Order: sequence, then structure tokens, then C-alpha cells
Amino acid sequence: MRLPLSTAILLLCTSLAHASEISVVGLFPGKAVLVIDGKAPRTYSVGNTVAPEIRLLEVDQGSATFDAGGRRQRIDLGHHVNRIAPSGNASVTLKADHRGHFMVQGQINGGMTRMLVDTGASAIALPAGDARRLGIDYRRGQPIQINTANGVTTGWMVMLNSVRIGDITVNQIEGVVQENGLPFALLGMSFLKRMEMRRDGDEMTLTKRY
Repeated sequence: MRLPLSTAILLLCTSLAHASEISVVGLFPGKAVLVIDGKAPRTYSVGNTVAPEIRLLEVDQGSATFDAGGRRQRIDLGHHVNRIAPSGNASVTLKADHRGHFMVQGQINGGMTRMLVDTGASAIALPAGDARRLGIDYRRGQPIQINTANGVTTGWMVMLNSVRIGDITVNQIEGVVQENGLPFALLGMSFLKRMEMRRDGDEMTLTKRY
């Protein structure tokens, strides 16, 4: 069983106005351990109905995919909440950590990546190590100078094929790869400018606008 330090919670809202809070607390081949509406953990197999109008479709190493009233909804293990917005636009709600930071487990070019939401970053920023792991040949990108707290460093502008956070996917999005001074990836404004952002206490909801 795989148990994250902080359980991912999924709110699925169907066309029949059913709403279930689903925590994914463990994953096995073909099975997921779920806590539904705060009840005791229970193991479900792929194909099982887990709540009204919600069925478990598939499971992989780091996520579970559900059918919510005819719409697919995937949740990755991490510090975020996925919602199906009433408007039909994909939406994700992030929960702040104990330091007040919004960290999210997402995918860049199909590879899992942990990112910090940073409205002060003009683009998605990646450490060089993450870029290499994701198969990004960043040195073929455009060299740029980046001002950091420790001075000026070199970066490379690249085009990312896709960035996915929960049920939100943005294709062909600008990114910057930095070789020095960046401990983790930043989810910057090249992604966030396409979102409607709402803050409510220790939660931030992103809804895709375009």
C-alpha cells in the first residue's frame, strides 16, 4: 500500500447534484483504498461504484481515475483537491501546507513533478535535474539571464508539451529551466494566467478559463 504524508481529497459533483468527498489513502494493482465522506477506509476494485454516480475506472502507481456521471476525473496523490465545476470547466482546489505554501503534485510532459504555486514567477520554472528527468533537452532552448536572490544566473526558455494539475491540462506552455538556485519547480504565470484564481482561507481554487 502506498500512503502519502498528506492524503489527497477528491470532491466529485455529478449532474444529479450528488457530492462525495473521497480520500485516496492507498493504491494496489487494480484496487484503491478510499475514505468516503469521512467513513472508515474501504478497498474498491476497478469497476466498483464507490458513491452515487461515481465509479472507479482505473488505478496506476500514483493516481486513481473515476467516472463521475459520465465524466472522467483523475486524482493524483498529493496536496490538492479536485473538483468538477458546475460550469463544466475543469477545476482544482489546493490546500496550503503548514507554512502557507501551495504545493501541488502535477505532470509535465507526462512525468510526475512537484511544484510550488508562485504568482511572482512569469513562467513555469524547472530545476535542470527535473528537466533532465522529464526528457527536456533544455539547452536547445533560448538562453536568458535570470535575476535571483543570489545574483544573475543563466536559464533556458523552452516549450512544454503539456502541464497537468488534477483535471486541468494546458498544452504548449512556456517554461524556464534553471541550472542553479532553484530547489523545486515553480507553477508560474504562464500556467496561472489561464486560470480563474480564488482564495478562501487555506484553500486556493483554480478554474481553467481557456
